[in-house]
Amino acid sequence: MNSSDVLLRDLTDDGVLRLTLNDVGRRNALSEAMLKELSRAVATAASDPIIRVVVLAANGPAFCAGHDLKELTAGRAAGDRGRAYFAKIMDQCSCVMKAIVTCPKPVIAEVGGVATAAGCQLVASCDLAVATESARFSTPGVHIGLFCSTPMVALSRNVAAKHAMEMLLTGEMISASRAAEIGLINRAVAADELQEATMTLARKIASKSSSTLAIGKSAFYAQREMALSEAYDFASKVMVNNMLTKDAEEGIGAFVEKREPTWKDG
Repeated sequence: MNSSDVLLRDLTDDGVLRLTLNDVGRRNALSEAMLKELSRAVATAASDPIIRVVVLAANGPAFCAGHDLKELTAGRAAGDRGRAYFAKIMDQCSCVMKAIVTCPKPVIAEVGGVATAAGCQLVASCDLAVATESARFSTPGVHIGLFCSTPMVALSRNVAAKHAMEMLLTGEMISASRAAEIGLINRAVAADELQEATMTLARKIASKSSSTLAIGKSAFYAQREMALSEAYDFASKVMVNNMLTKDAEEGIGAFVEKREPTWKDG
């Protein structure tokens, strides 16, 4: 399989980019090749004005099994026992997760199978997630002596501390219904409804002003790390600047005039 084949790309007429993990034999692991292709695809989505929403899906029974442990084990052959290689892979993975969060386009995970370790991190890094009722999630590093420290970053920013710690300390699988209860995913649906449910959500978001979505997504993640007073000061400034955009002027005018807005994405 060529490195580019591990990630399939499909752009719909309404601006939804579907990225499909396609390394089924390795359970869509975040190999060097997969991380490289994901990095390229997210960067392209961020800068391409035609792309309005990104959906991250997967072929096969596993959404993503996390890091490729065979690749990591092979790295131990180096004189430093793999330290430099491990640092490189963890940095590449962290950069992909951060790129998803900072991408100005909303990113939706479409989870049709098991998502474990860094695969669970990938789901948690997306802005929204829809899963099948049979999907399962875990951060199982403790089973093999490797605490899921980097998945912990994304997980702890999605679910309450005690729920995150339970997943991290036990390594046990949780169901899709439980994942929805604790906020790891938005909803669980029947397997034959997964793509339709995800694409309905994606198209609903894609119909909005892309510049407004970019402003809102960036502000959401920025204010979340601030103290309450600082967050309100920051959000008030964002709101003022947003009010001065062409799309806010158009949207408010359309509401007052009882017509559909025509977005200029600016």
